[in-house]
Amino acid sequence: MNQFFDSVTNFFGGGDNIPWSTPDVVLGCEREVADAEREGNQDRVNDCIVRLSWALVHSRQPEDVQRGIAMLEVSLTNTSSPLQKREKLYLLAVAHYRSGDYPRSRHFLDQCLEIAPDWRQALSLRKNVEERVTKDGVIGIGIAATAASLVGIAVALARRG
Repeated sequence: MNQFFDSVTNFFGGGDNIPWSTPDVVLGCEREVADAEREGNQDRVNDCIVRLSWALVHSRQPEDVQRGIAMLEVSLTNTSSPLQKREKLYLLAVAHYRSGDYPRSRHFLDQCLEIAPDWRQALSLRKNVEERVTKDGVIGIGIAATAASLVGIAVALARRG
């Protein structure tokens, strides 16, 4: 399973950046799941579902990301291996980051980092999440300040007139 993630990450430029998957990658993973289900090999089905989940949460299509979240949430309940749990929690964090739900992403990263405190990928994503939360907070403050200024101007003009 990790060989898949390593090769896909390298293919998409990996490093500290979160890679994107393509519709062809998603389609290939869906075929793998279908083939594994026909074979009846549940271990292979589980591995293929994790790969499909990876492809979905790294997709540029919001509906793919949501589908990946749903698949991961279901499969997480059946996960006993700490390594597999770490991978699924990280993928959930990526999915919520891509969806713009930074607090939820942070929640899954915290759980992931409890299992593997030094995992570079999770630490890097955590840094990105914190930067986005800070940026969104600054933008929100700017919008609120602008709105308050406009209200103040409108009140002043109303009093004059």
